[in-house]
This record gives sequence, structure tokens and C-alpha cells, in this order.
Amino acid sequence: MPREFVLILDYGSQVTQLIARSVRELGVYSEIHPWTAAFEEIQNLSPAAIILSGGPASALAPGAPAFDKRLLDLSIPLLGICYGMQVITLALGGELSQSETREYGPAKLVFTRECPLWKDIESPAPVWMSHGDAVSRPAPGFEIVGSTETIDAAAIWDRKRNIFGTQFHPEVRHTVDGRRMIANFLFEVAGIKPSWTMASFINSAIENAKAKIGDDEAICALSGGIDSTVTAALLNKAIGKKLRCVFVDNGLLRLNEGLEVPRMLREYLDLNLTVIDASRTFLGRLEGVADPERKRKIIGETFIEIFEDEAKNFPNVRYLAQGTLYPDVIESVSRTGSGTVIKSHHNVGGLPEKMNLKLIEPLRELFKDEVRQVAAELGLPESFIKRHPFPGPGLAIRILGPVASDKLEILRAADNIVREELRSSGQYDKIWQGFAVLLPLLTVGVMGDDRTYEHVIALRCVDSADAMTADWSRLPYELLARISSRVINEVKGVNRVVYDISSKPPATIEWE
Repeated sequence: MPREFVLILDYGSQVTQLIARSVRELGVYSEIHPWTAAFEEIQNLSPAAIILSGGPASALAPGAPAFDKRLLDLSIPLLGICYGMQVITLALGGELSQSETREYGPAKLVFTRECPLWKDIESPAPVWMSHGDAVSRPAPGFEIVGSTETIDAAAIWDRKRNIFGTQFHPEVRHTVDGRRMIANFLFEVAGIKPSWTMASFINSAIENAKAKIGDDEAICALSGGIDSTVTAALLNKAIGKKLRCVFVDNGLLRLNEGLEVPRMLREYLDLNLTVIDASRTFLGRLEGVADPERKRKIIGETFIEIFEDEAKNFPNVRYLAQGTLYPDVIESVSRTGSGTVIKSHHNVGGLPEKMNLKLIEPLRELFKDEVRQVAAELGLPESFIKRHPFPGPGLAIRILGPVASDKLEILRAADNIVREELRSSGQYDKIWQGFAVLLPLLTVGVMGDDRTYEHVIALRCVDSADAMTADWSRLPYELLARISSRVINEVKGVNRVVYDISSKPPATIEWE
């Protein structure tokens, strides 16, 4: 971890990750921790500044997430956003008012007093609101530095203790100068020097891996996706031939990937690579299993079993390397203390409780776009860098309901058409991810003069920067029509194609 970093305490906002991304994109390392994090833990981390996120709760409700006033003893700058501002106000003796309706949408922020956050920003500033409660009386020591037509205390500042609060969300793009406000907090107020770069990350990741693995060896779970490939490339630089990469064909891969991926890996990277065909094992254990969380658990446990069996061939192997990313961790573990888990990623929440190998995950604190930057720094080819994400559980979570060989055959054929058409149209590199999903229902259709009763394929294409949030891709109608026509005509057993136009949130990118 860099010497200077920003700690973000998560109170449950859907856009907390945008705060972390904004800070990192300004060259400062940031971490998200739940608001329930122990004070002693935060103290030991020695952050240079703390940001409190928004959240869905009312700070006035019984048992609402609270603010630990001991954080003030750290004598570092604090910024409370939305709920974060409200909970600081209550904790320090101010008052809130509870409105009957939420304010959601754009507003004009008028700067009522000078404030470091407003440096190089003109008033009024367009901002984005999303709240129910509001500060009716700031806590002692605070002054109002920004107002809107509906809220007097839209921004507050305690000059003596360098505590700031904004009722609006500076982290979202709708707050036009929000990035500048966050930069002013980091650089003008906290005096942080930007030092978070992918080049510095690579150096520290290599040194950390060397120190952690020492004289031992490691197995790397290598799928051919950018996450595991970058993990392998980093560890290869760290420990060389002491890294043993394993590619497992779990029977849930896309068309021809079981042959193409190992070939590409051997062509571009000088690795110790072993290929294991475990498709029968995976498909046998998944037979009849419909629950998506159970699928993920079975797949995660089976992967670990295979890697541990392979490790027995090498007495010095003590570590299992994985391409786990920060979004995997956030979605698999409750970040707010509420116990809510979005889904268990096979390489995080899907892991068995007891493992013989110790984990090493050099990318665990990175977002996907940061991993792509690392890949470019390492000189990996564009074919890896621009490859669409593919989940570790593979097609098992793109077949809704039990996995079966005939369903896999249908989905592989449909998914291959989707990827072919995205590439030939030039859309593949423009969107974040595009794939097919096999739905667990049959619909009536007509082919020729015959009635059909066959499967439905859902097309999912999204635009995103880090997979934490996403919006559906506005693909040309002609392309959608071509994909639909080819799937229905070329894939036996399909008579209908639908397009998923859900954003994340509230939906997720994958259907399971």
C-alpha cells in the first residue's frame, strides 16, 4: 500500500465505488471499508484522509449506521457525502430534518462562503442530489458554505478540524465539477502527493510477491482472461519458473476455448503451463443444480480441489495465485455490515472454508480498467487487453437453471454468433461486454409452416468502466436484427432472441 492513501467508509451507497475510482484516477490510492470497521483497525492503517459515503438509511432511524467520534482524534481531514454529512452532523451535536419525499436529481449549488473545495470552480455549480433527510442546523463549529434553492446547508465546513460535508454527490458525473472538488479535498486540504500509478503498483506487486512466496512455489489458476493472465505475468516476473500455471477446461468454456486459450498463452507468455481436462467432473457435480449460488460454490470448490491435487506433484508449492479483483471482493463480501451479499464470486465467496494452499492475489485491490492499464504496462498483446470479461464459473451462470450438455451446445453456438457479429461490426472494442444467456423457458414460434416450441436466447451487451456500474449498450438496430436472425436460423433449438436493457444497478451484468 502506498504511504499516503484515502480510507472510504461505506455506509451502503450504490455509488461508493465511484468515490474510490475518482480518488484513484487522481493518482491517490484508496480503499473501501465498512462503516463498522474497528477504530483500532483504521488507526493502524494510518490514512491521510477519510471520506464517508452516502447510504440508503435515515440517520434519524433507530439503529441507523453511526459515526465513531474517535475518528476525530486522528486529526486528519474528513469529507462526509450525503448520509456521511448527516451522520457527522448528528454525532457532533447538529440537527437533521426528515422530509416526506426524497430529492433526486440536478440542483444548482451557490457558494455562500469561501471554501477550499470550491477552488477554481464557478458558482453556481451543477450538482446531483439523492437524499431524504437534510441538515437543518449544522453542528457547533461548522459553517454553511453552499446552498441550493431547497436546502440551506447543502455544504458545510469546520475550518478548525478540516471536516467537510456535502449533501450532493461529487463522485457522480452529473456533478459537473465534482472531480475538481474531490481533487481540492485531496491536494489543497489533505496535502496528499499523487503517487498511485500502475507502474508503481507493478513494482510493489512484484516485490510483495517475492517476499511472500520466498523459497516456495506457486500454482496460478490461469483461464486466459485478462485478470488471470496479468496475475501470471506479474508472478512470472517475481518468481520465474517457480510459478506453475494450470489451465482447467471445466466444460463450461465458450466455443473452442479449451484449445485456443492454451495456444495463445504459450504463444505470448513464457510460462510453465499445464492443461487439465476436468469437464466430466464439473458437469457431473453440477447435474440437476439450479440455484446460482450453489453452482458457484460447487465450481469454486472443484477448482480448488483440482489445484490442490495438482500441487501434490510439486512438493514446494504452497500458494495458489488467482486473478481476484476488487469488484469480486466487494460483491462477495458485505461491505456495510448489513450481511447483504450480491453474489458469491467463485474465487472469493465460492471458496471452501478449509484450503491446503495459501492464496496470493496481487490484483485484489484493483478495478478492471486498472488491470488493463497494468497489462499495457507489462506489454501484453491487445488480444488479451481488449478481451471481454468472462466469468470464472463460465457458461454455468449464463444457463439459467440446471446445466446440461445440450443446453451448453445451444449457448456456445449462440454466444459465438454474438461475438462474431460484434467483431465484424466494429462494436466489440467499443463496449465492455457482450454475450448470450439461455433462458429457462420455451416459447411458441413458427418456422416454415410448422409450429415450434423452443428456447429463448437473451442478448446482454453493456458499457462500463469497471463492472461496478454498467448501462446497456445502444447497439445499432441493424446489428441486433442480424444477430437475432443468425441465432434463430443457425442455432437448432432457438426460436426467439430478446435484448436485455437493464442497467447495473439495479440489475447485475451477469444474470446469475
